[in-house]
Amino acid sequence: MNTTQLDFFRQRLLSERAELEAHLKEVKMAIASHERDSDEADQASFEEELRLALRQADRESRLMTNIDSALKRIESGEYGFCEETGEPIGIPRLLFRPTAKLCIEAKERQERKEHHYRKARGE
Repeated sequence: MNTTQLDFFRQRLLSERAELEAHLKEVKMAIASHERDSDEADQASFEEELRLALRQADRESRLMTNIDSALKRIESGEYGFCEETGEPIGIPRLLFRPTAKLCIEAKERQERKEHHYRKARGE
């Protein structure tokens, strides 16, 4: 991967990280500003919205960790290479998922293994 491509992905990751930080800040402010003296129906509605927002915030926090990891891989020169095989991940996959650590073949193997494991456990 050339310098221009790495710069593109660095900027994309930084932009995505900034958007996630802004959204997480909004969620925190919404939680902090909620009035507790509302009626039961309002409180139940808020709690359901809060549950969904916290679930989304958890996903976004994990994504921020993956973004930070991808940025470190860019700095170390490992970005764009499969952690399992060492082969290039490929620009189309990185455009779709810039935090990808595995090439498509390795990811498919991982997913088959996980599916097999879940099936064996009866899930």
